[in-house]
Order: sequence, then structure tokens, then C-alpha cells
Amino acid sequence: MKGLSDLVCQAQIMQKKMAKLQEELADKTVEASAGGGMVTAVAYGDIRLASISIDPSVVDSSDVEMLQDLVLSATNEALKKAKEMSQGELSALTGGLQLPGMF
Repeated sequence: MKGLSDLVCQAQIMQKKMAKLQEELADKTVEASAGGGMVTAVAYGDIRLASISIDPSVVDSSDVEMLQDLVLSATNEALKKAKEMSQGELSALTGGLQLPGMF
């Protein structure tokens, strides 16, 4: 039974470490841009969008589609980077063990 209690103890420690990591990721950010920096998106490590910046020179009412594409591209890239950062830090914590439902 000692082996089982050690396993439970290790699981509780891992759970606390994962909770702390998730809190830390909520404060970390990554940035991505599109259109040569005309549109910039910032995302948190817990896969939330923090901000979008748009250079006023790219705003053209006759070409709204281009602006939409730039926003979409920057946002998707920022979220991708946030996910990669989260997965990397989680992997470091778990020693590469893939846990279902985590990021």
C-alpha cells in the first residue's frame, strides 16, 4: 500500500504544480503581427487574446477585406504561439507525458 500512497502524493504534488503553471501562463504573453507589423495581436499563455493593434494607415474603407485578413492572420498566429508556449511549459513540467485535457 505504501506504493499507492506515494503515487497519490506524487499526483497531488503534480496537480499543485500544474495549477501554479496555469496561473503563471495566464500572465505570460506572446505577440504576432501581419502585414509587416501593420496589425499586431497579443495573446496570453492560457490561450486568450489580450489585445489587437492596428496601424491607422492600413485602415481603408475601400479594402476592408485586407484588414480583416490581417487581423485574422495576426490573431491566429498569436494564439498558435500561446498554445505552443503552454504546451512547451506543460511538457517541461510533466517530463513529456501527455495528459488528456491539458491545453
